[in-house]
Amino acid sequence: MKHIQWFPGHMTKAMRMMEESAALVDGVLFILDARAPAATFNKKLKKLFGAKPVLFVLNKCDLADDAATDAFLAEIGKGAPAVKCTATAQGAAGRIAAKLPELLKDKFAKDAARGMNRPPRLLVAGIPNTGKSTVINAMSGQKRAVTGDKAGVTRGKQWIRCAGFELLDTPGTMPPSFEDQALARHLAYIGSINDDILDIPSLALALLEELAASYPALLAARYGIDGGEPLAMYEQVCRARGFLIRGGEFDYERAARALLDDLRKGRLGRVTFERAENFRGYFA
Repeated sequence: MKHIQWFPGHMTKAMRMMEESAALVDGVLFILDARAPAATFNKKLKKLFGAKPVLFVLNKCDLADDAATDAFLAEIGKGAPAVKCTATAQGAAGRIAAKLPELLKDKFAKDAARGMNRPPRLLVAGIPNTGKSTVINAMSGQKRAVTGDKAGVTRGKQWIRCAGFELLDTPGTMPPSFEDQALARHLAYIGSINDDILDIPSLALALLEELAASYPALLAARYGIDGGEPLAMYEQVCRARGFLIRGGEFDYERAARALLDDLRKGRLGRVTFERAENFRGYFA
């Protein structure tokens, strides 16, 4: 599979924007995708926040492996507060809001000492398509931020007033380069990289290989796959979904896109591509 690299020109501008905006906020909500917490953690982005307190939000946990999500919560929690949620589900806003008093305790203490009562401001940051705007909409109680399934929907910044605090929506931002191509593939699987720049059939082969190693039962249940080489599994997906073209040839492109869609929509089952024990100290 060819080297994955995606850093559109607007992201350089977005990084500068967030660096400037960091001075205006009291803390940061860093949104991660629970299916790939390490891949969706942009270390370069976190450096822009300096000493600002950060709450990590493991979003889309309804699509992820529960045990793996809890293990990541414990690992991240060694250095910073963290919470898991599904931003589209009822109660998500309350779970995040419950963490804010502890996150912002220093700000509240300083305000009290000065006789001030300014609502806290929080910057919402993360990799594209992790659900930043959906989190904002959940916390504001109405659709204020634009959402979408495609990476790169949010391009500018906007302030959203919520009950008792303000949120700054920002564009999803990738690191300028992917040093770990395994993590880059995870981003591609979950839709955080624009599909238009990817070799989709090769990506599907890599996905099948990873799923066969970690979640073989899910492949068996969805496609009737019972092991085998990646290409043989790929062809079984074609058979199971009826993706054949004239002459009985396999429609690999269509099958690849269907496989990715099944994963992204949760039809395949709950999947986490990384394990917390392999990322000790990674989020510090």
